Amino acid sequence: MVKWTPPQRSEVAEDIYAAAEADRLARPERYRLGVEATDAIVERATAEHGVEGLGDPALWRPGLERYLASAAEDGRLNAVGVRNAQDAVIGKLRARSIFDKTLVENPEVAERAVLPPIVIIGGWRTGTTFLYRLMARDPRLRAPRPVELYAPWRVAKLSPEERERLIETQAAEPNPLHLLNPAMAAVHDSGPALPEECVLGMGTTLRNWAFSSTMRLDSYSRWLADQDFAGEYAAHRTMLQILDDGSRRRWLLKAPAHTPELVDLAQTYPGVCIVHLHRDVVETVASGASLFATYRSTYSDEVDGHDVGRFQIEQSELWFRRALEFRDSRAAGSATVVDIDYQDLVSRPAETIERVYAAADLDAPDVATMLAEHNAEQPRHGKGRHRYSPEEFGIEPDALRERMAFYTDAVAEWTSSPTPR
Repeated sequence: MVKWTPPQRSEVAEDIYAAAEADRLARPERYRLGVEATDAIVERATAEHGVEGLGDPALWRPGLERYLASAAEDGRLNAVGVRNAQDAVIGKLRARSIFDKTLVENPEVAERAVLPPIVIIGGWRTGTTFLYRLMARDPRLRAPRPVELYAPWRVAKLSPEERERLIETQAAEPNPLHLLNPAMAAVHDSGPALPEECVLGMGTTLRNWAFSSTMRLDSYSRWLADQDFAGEYAAHRTMLQILDDGSRRRWLLKAPAHTPELVDLAQTYPGVCIVHLHRDVVETVASGASLFATYRSTYSDEVDGHDVGRFQIEQSELWFRRALEFRDSRAAGSATVVDIDYQDLVSRPAETIERVYAAADLDAPDVATMLAEHNAEQPRHGKGRHRYSPEEFGIEPDALRERMAFYTDAVAEWTSSPTPR
């Protein structure tokens, strides 16, 4: 059996992990998870802004309890991972409270128009990041950076020049994730100056598919599959309204985690242009499993590649089935969907990107120049090559292709026509 091996940690990282484990031994009360930790987490999250801004507990407490229980029971977390799990939900509750405070103090924010965004989706590792960061170079579009997603209220108070100086200052500091796990730079590069997935700003109802990419959260993910995301997407719209800078630039957004929730996405943003990327299903699932395994190894010392592969197959099937359901839903009528084959994006990038602009009803810029600039500044393997194999994750290619035929047959039909739907 081929076994996935986690990336080796640097001496700096080993020192950080050792210090965290020593602290957990000395102060175990600070490392509590599970439902029993709910009240303490809420107390920490509301210490500054109070509990009133959280609103009806029925809207967020079930998700918080499910998350904390799953992190405790499923997560296999090291001390750094426990801190990360706690900080993640504390941040989401604080954001929820500050969103409420912002709307109370500035009710006009809720009246700000949001132009139909361009949203790039697809299975994990289908070229979404490449297309997203390439198109983000278009000055007519606005792609959010991490600080805008984590603290939109903070950025909203800054002028464009102040915002860029803040981002430049953050970019000059060491990347905390890369200190802990340098391999992440090659698998999925990130940083304060790079446009990032908008799901970083989601989760104020404690519903966010992105949570399970960083740690093992099987029971939480099963719960999430039956949840209504309408409130979560309403908060997503509020986030964009808070960030509005009056420039009338159209939002460019990206996240594979939108794929299973396209109905709510389309209902929240009538007229949205959805760019759906597709790649060979074995490559998609195996590469996604490699991403998840590498990410999870930051916060756990017990990552099993075959377990990650099992999760990735199950989640991908769920997402793909929901994407098909969306195509037949009434909500699809309010969206424009353009299907892009990964191989077309790689072999004919200029022509393929022009199709995206046509679907978004925008004149294409000088795509050749944009491509040259992007490839020079962010070369494909500039921080190392991402290497993986399906066998490391227990993926049998033939069996997977048969299991996903319901989806790949539909994709073949979608991508055979260049006309957006």
